[in-house]
Amino acid sequence: MIYDINIKKLDDKAIIPTYGSEYAAGADLYACLDSAVDIEPGQTVLIHTGIAMEIPAGYAGLVYARSGLASKKGLAPANKVGVIDADYRGEIMVALHNHGTQAQPVEPGERIAQLVIAPYIVGAFHQVDELSETVRGEGGFGSTGSK
Repeated sequence: MIYDINIKKLDDKAIIPTYGSEYAAGADLYACLDSAVDIEPGQTVLIHTGIAMEIPAGYAGLVYARSGLASKKGLAPANKVGVIDADYRGEIMVALHNHGTQAQPVEPGERIAQLVIAPYIVGAFHQVDELSETVRGEGGFGSTGSK
């Protein structure tokens, strides 16, 4: 299913998100920069995209790492997954973090992250005294793995 998403360019250099293939779930977000920016090891830099958008009510924009950028350059969103709410109208920016051991450049127009538009559920939270029982129960992280 295809939804119309309104996008506003905030900068003439901005590039509208694009999908890399017919069945790609994520649309590429592009760096809107005047010149290259070096990200030092362990450093996080806020990279502008130069765009704002209207995400439909009941959906969120999820900003994920691009696998090539993360595996080849060690650059990925600092917060792992950015969340853009449907009522946000400001510029979309990506906080890129350098997980590597060498400075990495980000070039103007470079694909820096991918945006997945996904539905979400709003929970009505209710405090209770007991929760329903399951086989797993209170088993924590790694509790369902093989022994």
